[in-house]
Amino acid sequence: MQNMFLIPTDKKSRVIISTDAKNEVDDQFAIVQAALSDSFDIKGFIACHFGKEKSKTSMQDSYDEIKKVLNLINKDIINVYKGALDKIEDINNIELSEGAKLIIDEAMKEDERPLYIANLGAITDMAIALIYKPEIALRNIKVIWIGGRDYPNGGWEYNLKNDIVAANVVFNSNVELLQIPRNVYRMMPVSHAELLTRVYPYGDIGKYLATNVILFNNIDKKRPTEYRILGDSPAVGIMLYEDCGEWEMIKAPKIKDNMEYDFSNDNRLIKVYKNINSRFILEDFYAKLELFNQG
Repeated sequence: MQNMFLIPTDKKSRVIISTDAKNEVDDQFAIVQAALSDSFDIKGFIACHFGKEKSKTSMQDSYDEIKKVLNLINKDIINVYKGALDKIEDINNIELSEGAKLIIDEAMKEDERPLYIANLGAITDMAIALIYKPEIALRNIKVIWIGGRDYPNGGWEYNLKNDIVAANVVFNSNVELLQIPRNVYRMMPVSHAELLTRVYPYGDIGKYLATNVILFNNIDKKRPTEYRILGDSPAVGIMLYEDCGEWEMIKAPKIKDNMEYDFSNDNRLIKVYKNINSRFILEDFYAKLELFNQG
């Protein structure tokens, strides 16, 4: 009976996810949801840096956290690759990271299935891949980025702040780009009560995810009292269902040093989301977590 629900391999999307998993406590939800999605053929996770302010070893911290989360859901067979150690300082002097090499290798494969490359933090490794192998922009790939401030003005945003140069490299390329800016990824709130009833009861991973959020909020007085924004989960939702929100095609801006948008260039169009269907994304996550816990 179970076989009737299996998704054929040729219908599965190829997926690579770059995540700064140890930066905060929301990437972990996206990692779990993606790893439990049968329609994804995950080619690997890339450990993304999150600058040097919080940790001098942020990429390694992300790498260790990804491995920990995958182990908690018995998905440690999925490969994890190390990304760049820090942001791009000089596009003429960069090293090819493991993560960027994975992107290039997978993008250049002859495979009719689309390749989604979801970036949940700084878009450094995607930019490195484009610098080393510009022709991947013409392959059957879709790049998703959680990052950038609201349109039309732009401004300070955490993922963008961690590598402005990389963002400009991607925006200036011809790669198909789907951007989820800050005002949209903040449409994913969950309450502590929701986490305690819909996440915590479901195995070790449920306890880890819910406890992580609540402790994270309680330790810092500046953090919210009783909710958390799961800001990285929209990337998974869009890979599952690309119309999981309204979007519009906008000319890719140049990003200034102050992170404001400049539209004085002749860049191509990119897809920018205006809102997101949080119900679809959250209910899909809760259902997959429950099914996983049932074995």
